[in-house]
Amino acid sequence: MAEKLKVDLVTPYKKILSEEVDEITATGALGEFSVLPGHAPFLTSLKIGELTYKKGGQFFHLAVNWGYFEVEDDKVTVLVETAERADEIDLERAKAALGRAEAALKGLSPEDKSYKTQEAALERALIRMQVAGKSTRK
Repeated sequence: MAEKLKVDLVTPYKKILSEEVDEITATGALGEFSVLPGHAPFLTSLKIGELTYKKGGQFFHLAVNWGYFEVEDDKVTVLVETAERADEIDLERAKAALGRAEAALKGLSPEDKSYKTQEAALERALIRMQVAGKSTRK
């Protein structure tokens, strides 16, 4: 059994992460899960949420937006629409996005076509704000 996981996190635009890590935690469609070296192979979808990994005793945080997470032979592949490291998130921009989404949702009913889009924008803004408040920690 390997002592580390090889993690590759990719968006349609660039590779965000290629590291050997001790563990990784993400938010799947059915809830939060963690993976350690030696984990059984699996594939799951990801929802808007936080992805955290531990490397050398430090935790690193990213905000991710929809995608897929695969584990096979101590290799983790994460394919997501977007990913931002905690220190790269513009908190003011996230707050502005939250305000826009809240305002848009006030004028919509759940039956409106754009309701789900605005609900996802609200969730993205909240996750980005949550992750932005976390720095690398031991």
